[in-house]
Parts: sequence; C-alpha cells; structure tokens
Amino acid sequence: MSFRTRIDARFDALKEQGRAGLVTFITAGDPDPGTSLALMKALPEAGADIIELGMPFTDPMADGPAIQLASQRALKAGQTMEKTFDMVRAFRKDDDETPIVLMGYYNPVYVYGNERFLKKAKEAGVDGLIIVDLPPEEDEELCIPAMEAGLNFIRLATPTTDAARLPKVLANTSGFLYYVSVAGVTGTKAPDIASVGQAVARIKAHTDIPVAVGFGVKTPEQARAIGEVADAAVSGSALISAMAARLDDTGRATDGAIEAVLELVRGLAGGLKAGKRP
Repeated sequence: MSFRTRIDARFDALKEQGRAGLVTFITAGDPDPGTSLALMKALPEAGADIIELGMPFTDPMADGPAIQLASQRALKAGQTMEKTFDMVRAFRKDDDETPIVLMGYYNPVYVYGNERFLKKAKEAGVDGLIIVDLPPEEDEELCIPAMEAGLNFIRLATPTTDAARLPKVLANTSGFLYYVSVAGVTGTKAPDIASVGQAVARIKAHTDIPVAVGFGVKTPEQARAIGEVADAAVSGSALISAMAARLDDTGRATDGAIEAVLELVRGLAGGLKAGKRP
C-alpha cells in the first residue's frame, strides 16, 4: 500500500536540511478551544516540524499527570471529537504544509465510529494517527482502514520491544516510528541518551522509516542529544506543563501562557538545529 503524506514530505525535507525534526504534542481544547487553536497555529513558526494533537479522553492510562490534567481541562471546556476536527480545519486554512497527527486512545474513536472518524480526519487535513492502545494484532480494526484512507498509522516501540516483537510493530507502521525512550507514563523520567542511541540503531537495522524519540524531552540539551541519534525529538508533557503553570485560579490562560509554550518550543528547536546528524 503506497501513498505519501505531509509527514513523508517533512522528513524528506529534514533529511535535505541535515537536521532532526521537532514533534510537538498539545491536547486539543486545553485549556479552552480558543487558546488551544491559537497555540496550534503559532507552533510551526516557533519551530515545530510536526504537530501531534491529543484527543482528550477520560482515562488516558499511558499518560502522566500533566497530560491527564490537560485532558480533564479540555473535556471540562467542552472539547469533543467534532471540535478537534474543527481545529484541524481552522489550522489548515493558513497552513497546508505542517503535518498533523491525531494521538490518543481507541475508545473515543470507536464511539465516534471508525469509518466516520477516518473520513472526517482525512477531510479535515489530518496526516496520521497514533492510537496507543491498539496493538499490531488488531491492525484490521483501524490500522489497515486508516492506510486505505491515506493516513499514516504510527506505532510506538519501547525499551521492552524485543527482537521477536519489533517486526510485528514495524509491519504496518508508516510516517515514522515513535520510540518511547523510558518505561512508564509520559513526562515522568528523563531519557538516557546512550540507551536511546543503541535502541534507535537497533530499530534502524530493520527499517527505513524515520524514528522519533519522545517521553521526558524537556530541554534544548536533551533535544539536541536525541537529534544526534534519531530523526526527530518529541516533546509533549513539558509544553503542557508550561501552559498549566500560567493558568489562573479558574483554569483560564493568562496573557503570557501561549508565549511561555512558544518560548520552550523555540529552545527545543534551537537545540536540534545546533546538533549534528549521524
């Protein structure tokens, strides 16, 4: 099954530029739809190469406290799957190049309806999906239909993904592989760069798909180190936390909230640009 998305084009461009990319994660609708969309629109200019847009869910079991709270804030503010698609449509009015990946759990997709979800996602301008709780054994459920709709299905690998498991993980993965650099939930530990480098090298011995590394990426130094062994660094919890730190007592964004996140993104992007690719 052969098709190209904005994700493929972006990694081709990054390769030509000789640098690793920055993948940024935010939760759709956090802390409210307007602030979330304004931040999303500003991310590319700040240095984001790919945007992962989290689909809020009541039970984000693989996520740490920062993203769990972001989901709660978004749902409290009225975020729905339909409003998430509306965000993507609004973003695409001004930006037809930055790849967008919807990331989350299968339950909201299933409740919305798989066929309807894939149709709406493609029409809105989504390029790929990360559904963290759908294993390769369930590829017929959503992965294969997503690829048939022209959407990349991005799989996660972890430090516990052994040689026997890796081929199954890679089999229908496209766009990029998301390597989870630490065991546990998001945003709670810092990655060990030496171990990450060894893991990425092992993965790349089996595939030509770009490898993005995430979980615990918070500083320009960490981003730079990851960019020297992988094709992209992913940051999410740090951005969510930067926003959360600048909410008032009622949970509303203060005047400097968006800029605080963008400042962090600029720093991460600068770290990646300063690094050397292998």
